[in-house]
Amino acid sequence: MSPFQKSALSLCISVTLFTPLLAEACTSVIAGKDASASGALVLSRNEDFSSNNWAKHLAIYPAVQYKAGDMLTLSNGLKVPAPAKSLRYTAVQDWNAMTVSNDGKVFEERGVNELNVAMSATNSAEIDPRANKADPLVGMGIIEENMTGLILSQATSARDAVQRLGDYVTKYGSGETTGVQFADTKEAWYMEIGSGHHWMAVRVPDDQYVVVANGLRIHGVDLNDTDNVMHSKGLWDFVKTNKLLKNPDTGNFNFAMAFGKTGDVYNTDREWLSQKMLTPSLKQRPRQQQYPLFLKPDHKIRMTDIASVLRADYRGTELNGKAERPNGVDRNSEAHIIEMYPDMPKELAALIWQTPSNVKYSPFIPLFNVMKTVPAAYTKGTDQYDASSAWWVFRELGTLSSKSVNKSKYQPAVSRLLATTEANLEQSQSYLNTMLKQLYQKDQKAAIAFASDYSNGLLQSNYDKAVKLRADIMTDLTRSTEKKYSPEEFKKIQSL
Repeated sequence: MSPFQKSALSLCISVTLFTPLLAEACTSVIAGKDASASGALVLSRNEDFSSNNWAKHLAIYPAVQYKAGDMLTLSNGLKVPAPAKSLRYTAVQDWNAMTVSNDGKVFEERGVNELNVAMSATNSAEIDPRANKADPLVGMGIIEENMTGLILSQATSARDAVQRLGDYVTKYGSGETTGVQFADTKEAWYMEIGSGHHWMAVRVPDDQYVVVANGLRIHGVDLNDTDNVMHSKGLWDFVKTNKLLKNPDTGNFNFAMAFGKTGDVYNTDREWLSQKMLTPSLKQRPRQQQYPLFLKPDHKIRMTDIASVLRADYRGTELNGKAERPNGVDRNSEAHIIEMYPDMPKELAALIWQTPSNVKYSPFIPLFNVMKTVPAAYTKGTDQYDASSAWWVFRELGTLSSKSVNKSKYQPAVSRLLATTEANLEQSQSYLNTMLKQLYQKDQKAAIAFASDYSNGLLQSNYDKAVKLRADIMTDLTRSTEKKYSPEEFKKIQSL
């Protein structure tokens, strides 16, 4: 049995030994529960690709019972022992996930399992040549396209998820240098894999946040702080022996500098921009070698604040016209913001704000993780246009609102749809949570069913709105191509 077969296509990957694709990029924000306005722990990320026509599908995977001795065959051929029973989890996968191999599940990118462990993977990064020489990446090891389902189907907590992924990397090696996010209802962790077998993870402080682009970020950590820091065995000796740092310090360890490429403006521009948006009181000059790993926000971070960060460009900043890589790009496939609520019933603790398509052209829609099904439109779409696909309908709104179509005439209408939808949904979410908690005390099954139906209904209603807006734009666009007749000529046409 091999439920983790994956495609060889590469997203958000800077180094892979099997595919020659160029590095892609993602942008992330992780926030502690006291740093967020909702009181939830927050994971978020843009999933960017090499082209702008790569559809994503929503997926729900049930628990699976395995037999003793069963093995999971991952996309790159790596075989790992199957658990006795896998956990139910949700994901957002590539359109060809179930067709490129027997069992599929390609690039699931994010999800939450039935034990309320959330994961977003990955932010790819470059490896330092010296680190790669000392501990080469392993092409037949753990890679982005297969790690999400592998971990979520087994992890019992965020800390356990970190350890499980770390153990896999230690045993089988990693094929990529990358960053991974984990959370449960108690804590959030950010993990980086720096070489073939070495990794580090840090607990995000409750009152702070971290932003990540596509460079390794972990620095300034105490290796002896076992409550807040986890890492591969022998990490310190490896760094010292191979002289990956000039003056290594166990109390102020710089994992990013030892294993990655720091100071690359492709990444630091986005780090600077994101921190500027969330902590504007801190005046930092652009294009520094490294930026603070953790910061306190000037105000509690709302869902729409993170949405703004994930869509941000450099207009109004000193990097306008200089920086080449904004947070929000046209080749984005989807984006997600996962909220893990400590004060909600366990079945309703995970809320996933998911964009149906490109982050710039589709709204974040809140989905409770107890959803039983998703509308058919969210399971359709390939790399070819499909009018029945939710991904393509929202992506088409982006195309129709671009400069190439009537000089962005329809861009305000698309932006208005996003802003209105997200503002209304964010405003109503706290009231909905309160109602669900009260209902749960009286009837647990009714509360869970309501949350599932509500999420499903939001997906359908927002799809319907997008279809209507698309029709309105196409009608107006079609009429705009008609010849402008003189009154006399038009009168003659009417009389025919």
